[in-house]
Amino acid sequence: MPKVIAFGEMMLRLKSPAYERLMQSPVLEATFGGGEANVCVSLANYGMETGYVTVLPDNDLGTACLRELRGFGVDVSGVLVKPGRIGIYFLETGAVQRPSKVIYDRAGSAICEAKAGDIDWKRAFEGATWFHITGITPAISLGASELSLEAVRTAKEMGLHVSCDLNYRKNLWKYGVRADEFMPNLVKYVDTIIANEEDFQTSLGLKAESAGEIESGELNIEQYRAIASLAMETYPNVKRVAITLRESKSANHNDWSACLYNGEDFFLSRKYSITDIVDRVGGGDSFGGGLIYGLNHYGDEKTALEFAVAASCLKHTIIGDFNRVLVSEVESLMKGSGRGRVQR
Repeated sequence: MPKVIAFGEMMLRLKSPAYERLMQSPVLEATFGGGEANVCVSLANYGMETGYVTVLPDNDLGTACLRELRGFGVDVSGVLVKPGRIGIYFLETGAVQRPSKVIYDRAGSAICEAKAGDIDWKRAFEGATWFHITGITPAISLGASELSLEAVRTAKEMGLHVSCDLNYRKNLWKYGVRADEFMPNLVKYVDTIIANEEDFQTSLGLKAESAGEIESGELNIEQYRAIASLAMETYPNVKRVAITLRESKSANHNDWSACLYNGEDFFLSRKYSITDIVDRVGGGDSFGGGLIYGLNHYGDEKTALEFAVAASCLKHTIIGDFNRVLVSEVESLMKGSGRGRVQR
């Protein structure tokens, strides 16, 4: 049975109600989320064994985080608890032409204050077959970047498959190191890269010819084949590259698909037109979780890609960071059942 371990920061998510501006009313909806934790929850919902590694504060908020993850069946025995605070992000959901907005308040969080050597990676990876990380974690602090590099090195030494969602965040990387200075060192240990159309340039310094089209929301599939090929040529250790393709018509209406290149075959998924987005935060993480599940449970990469895209399509209908869907629901959408009729 495959076991997936992920490492990252879990945060308190404070969201304004519905489509309100932040502090429009004196109410914020409090939940938890974080890129790698979102992947673990997806995989646990699909029946996979998962473990989450992070650093949480020794207080009621840290305890609530652990309780939340345990409730989904995620193993949290690898979580380090120490004095400190929890990172927070504030979310304002956009509508029509007004984009969603995220404000981070994570400086000085428990994981930001952690340093190399604080986590016993060999113990954390015991019995595991796969390790997942994102570019968000090394962006939050020098200590977190050192821990991230320790993690991928140890994972490869122990024979784990390593996946990394490049996940560039322009509001992070504030401690004196740029993403394109650090991430190439981490990607040298990665087997599966997950990214969007912007990440290759911002995280790895790989120039995509389509860079000028990113803001327009238009896609050129051949250019994505080219950038995936360039990434694999630059990093020979990489076995496959998956690219999510989001065509943003408005804050509520996106077309959603993905492609995957393994060095020989190039696969393009079905495209979903998502016309009434409920919550797109965590959409990329749900794709990552779906891809990891698909690659471990289906006999071909095309089916794995279709599962990942369908899973992330469904995430756009669910409030909160976590994708609360089952394999049967994803497979139903893959087979064409997307009309949303009442199931009785």
